[in-house]
Amino acid sequence: MKKIYFLMGAWAVSALIACHHHNHEEQHSHETKAEAGHDEHAHHDDEIILPEKKASTAGIVTETVKPDTFRRIIKTGGQILAAPGEEITVAATTAGIVRFARTLTAGTHTAHGNILLHLTADRIEGGDPTERARITYQNARKEYERALPLAEKQIVTQKELENLKAASENARIAYEALAPSHSRQGTAIAAPASGYVKTILVKEGEYVTTGQPLLTLTKNRRLQLRADVSERHYNALSQISSAHFRTPYDNSVYALEKMHGHLLSVGKSQEKNSPYIPVVFEFDNTGNIVEGGFAEVFLTGDARTNVITVPVSALTEEQGLYFVYLQEDKEIYRKQEVKTGADDGLRIEILTGLKPGDRIVTQGAYHVKLASASNIIPAHPHSH
Repeated sequence: MKKIYFLMGAWAVSALIACHHHNHEEQHSHETKAEAGHDEHAHHDDEIILPEKKASTAGIVTETVKPDTFRRIIKTGGQILAAPGEEITVAATTAGIVRFARTLTAGTHTAHGNILLHLTADRIEGGDPTERARITYQNARKEYERALPLAEKQIVTQKELENLKAASENARIAYEALAPSHSRQGTAIAAPASGYVKTILVKEGEYVTTGQPLLTLTKNRRLQLRADVSERHYNALSQISSAHFRTPYDNSVYALEKMHGHLLSVGKSQEKNSPYIPVVFEFDNTGNIVEGGFAEVFLTGDARTNVITVPVSALTEEQGLYFVYLQEDKEIYRKQEVKTGADDGLRIEILTGLKPGDRIVTQGAYHVKLASASNIIPAHPHSH
């Protein structure tokens, strides 16, 4: 009987030890799974952690993706031209040697009436043309005044008197045209209007004749944008209503609708010796746009609805692929590949990769990219 009790006691102790060991393993297994779940919730491999304060300092700006209206785009090249009436040619009012009144270069601004240069007749055969004009006028006037009493006595005919009077008037007009601008420095050539020097056609010390062009001024208030469009887009040109353009010297994108711009003309055929069809707009020069410069042009056509677009600044490019950064939480971002369509210089169509309601980084994407590449910001830590 004692032996039976002993065996039963040993079996109970073994069962108790086995049960305790099983419970310990089960508890350890639950803890391991819980920790794994915590890690999974806390950090993913594609998450980018950027603290809210650092994002604010870096100028991170976001917007929510939503379908909207977007116009069809024809992307091409073009040139900025002066509008008719905006350029003035300044010509010599008399013959003489050029002496610049001040330093003039292309782009120099001048107000109406400012003296640009003088034309001097020093050491030129015939002398000062203004002085010659004065003497000619005085002599012609004296001849006419001398003939008046003679005409009353019929010594001078009426026709001769009229000819003398006409000669005196012509001499007066020629002299008065030169006299106001004449000084010891010579005949002054003033700016006929406010504007900017576009081209200088003469050099210091050069001899010029009456009527010779000296320089051109541009008012630079109204400009034209000429887009050169490939003939393959000819059928779509009737839908063109406006344009955006980007200049190479400041990389800014200008929208004509914000510059009182309007469409002037659409060519009906290719120009001679050119494979392109011209499309011309006119607009106010509200910025520092250089007349004569080339531009990248985005012609805008008929509207399309329900199109997802993002600002061009939201895109980053890696080896020919395009990405945006989604903001999934206040401090959590994720890189998302997208396929792009047409762009108007300001916004670009997204064909795949985004859906309405996504929140994307529109400014400061480069800073998020840097945070992605660095490991100085650790994932949420946890302890075992």
